[in-house]
Order: sequence, then C-alpha cells, then structure tokens
Amino acid sequence: MKLVRIPLELTGLGKTFITPDGPVVAVENVNAEIHEGEFVCILGHSGCGKSTVLSIIAGLQRATLGGVVIDGTEVTDPGADRAVVFQAPSLLPWLTARANVELAMAGAGTRTTRRWRRERAAHCLVLVGVGDIADQLPHELSLGTQQCVSMARALSTQPRFLLLDEPFSTLDSLTRFELQDTLLQVWDQLQPRIVVMVTHDIDEALYLADRLILMTDGPGARVGEILSLPFRRPRERASVLEHPEYLTYRHRVMDFLEHHAHQSKSAA
Repeated sequence: MKLVRIPLELTGLGKTFITPDGPVVAVENVNAEIHEGEFVCILGHSGCGKSTVLSIIAGLQRATLGGVVIDGTEVTDPGADRAVVFQAPSLLPWLTARANVELAMAGAGTRTTRRWRRERAAHCLVLVGVGDIADQLPHELSLGTQQCVSMARALSTQPRFLLLDEPFSTLDSLTRFELQDTLLQVWDQLQPRIVVMVTHDIDEALYLADRLILMTDGPGARVGEILSLPFRRPRERASVLEHPEYLTYRHRVMDFLEHHAHQSKSAA
C-alpha cells in the first residue's frame, strides 16, 4: 500500500514564552493534519495562541516542543513555499503598490528580470482586484486596498502555503465581506494551494473554510475540536447562509467557544 504524505502536519506542537513573571505556556500538544488544496481556519478567542501556531508554521518562531512538518521535513526557518499576510498591511510607505509587490519577488531568492517582476506584480494586483492603483503610494489607498496589495505581494512569489493572520479584522464589515469574496475567487484560481487562516470571526470561518481547527482558551491552549464543513465550492455567501446545516454548525462553534470561555474563567 502506497503511503500518502501529508503536506502539512502539526505534531505535538508546544510553545512556552519566558516572561519576567516566569514561563508561560501559550499552546501545548497541538496536533492537526492539513491536506493538499485545503482552506483551513484556526478559530478561537483572542489570546488562545492562534497567531503563535501560524507563526511557527511560517518559520518565524521555533516550537518549544514538537513542531511543524512539511512533506516529511520539519520546519525550522521561513521559506519561499510559505507567504504570510498579517493583520496590518505593513507596506513600505515610500514605494508604490506595484513596487511593494516587486520587492517581495526580488527578495524571494529566484533569478528573475526586472521586467518579469513588473509584469508579475501588475498581474497579481489585477488578480486581487486593485490593478488600477499600481502606481499609487500606500497613504493614498484605503486600508482595505492596502490589504489587497499585501495579498498580491504574498501571492507574487507563488507560494504553496498562504498563511493569513486575521487579515480582515481591522476592516469595516462591508470591506471585510468584499475581501473575503476576493480571497475565495483568488484561491479558486490558484488551487491546489493550501490556505491556513487565523480568525476569531465565526461567520468568516464558516464562509471561507473547508475545515475549522477550534482552539481552547490559553494559557496552554490546544486543539479542542476539528470540524469538516459541508458547504460546496465554489461558494456564494447567500447559498452558505441558506444552507440547512449552517446554523447547526454556527451554534456548535459558539457552544464550543462559550464552554471554553467559562472553563477559562473558572480556572482563573
């Protein structure tokens, strides 16, 4: 029998931070498997270690125990196969939108011409729906448009894994909905790339993801439950909201989060 290699595995992942008040266990014994072409959301309350897990996947932090394995090899450093979009756009203010995207490709370590990078940057900006702002500076753009540029920057290096750390949490509801739709459209075109997204927004996670990794509250947060969602792709918001099981899954996630919030308060 041929063994199927798991593209991304979290195995016994734990992270302890040393603070002036002593060691703090952020997450412990986190285990999960993420498969080719999946969109997975890590969901939980603020402070449950979601971003810590994502940072370890990205190679920006080292696990204290266990770790992250990609195609059978442990992750110890950042790599061109992984791109991260953070909560804040973090664009260089003196560079145009296109130049910000080009810079990511120039720093990716692959030999490309300046003309190729310029054309690729323009393509990626069009892909995320902001092709008309290529020559504008970040301060001339709305926060939502800046985040689109950040997404274009991440996609420009053609990563296998797109890692999203609450990229829409600071946006107003309408802009957030628009960018969720943009993200799904882009992902549909780029499959089988893997997306791992951190969020605390239940409806966002239900709309976007194939599976949800539900985290218990910290300190010492761990995977409490993993849910596979029944919503077909390609997705439209109305069809997801009207799905006969949508409310069932929403209540299940809410009950999980409420239960662990009460547990956390009791322990305190």
